[in-house]
Amino acid sequence: MQLSSQAFVHNGSIPSQYTCDGNNTSPPLAMSGVPKEAISLVLIMDDPDAVKPAGRVWDHWIVFNIPPTTTIIEEGKEPKGIQGRGTSGSSGYQGPCPPDAEHRYFFKLYALDTMLRLPEGAAKKEVEAAMQGHVLAKAELRGRYERRERSGR
Repeated sequence: MQLSSQAFVHNGSIPSQYTCDGNNTSPPLAMSGVPKEAISLVLIMDDPDAVKPAGRVWDHWIVFNIPPTTTIIEEGKEPKGIQGRGTSGSSGYQGPCPPDAEHRYFFKLYALDTMLRLPEGAAKKEVEAAMQGHVLAKAELRGRYERRERSGR
């Protein structure tokens, strides 16, 4: 299974339009090679560099029960599915906004052999627990972003 974007290459820089410094819209994503036996997909975007001393990962985007026939998520659009709750307490895409240095952002796609029986607003921890034993395949796309100081600020 593969996950890619027309906006940036794997391990490349995420353009600022997809961050808090730009329009904060989600980047376009393309997925391929989803196993035929998949019942649903899960998309998680997180930042493991968010709070290094505490070892906390910042969750930016969680969507589960995405139809397995999904092949693209258009720029600025939420995929069909159920929205989870990010670390900020909000649902929907929340773009990169690192406060200190360059951070890595992991877009993870999982193909599952089941639908998750979770309510809208479920946290990543709940989604990951419900996925246990049901992952058929996983794909990952990593991007990087560092905020630049703008003149006039």
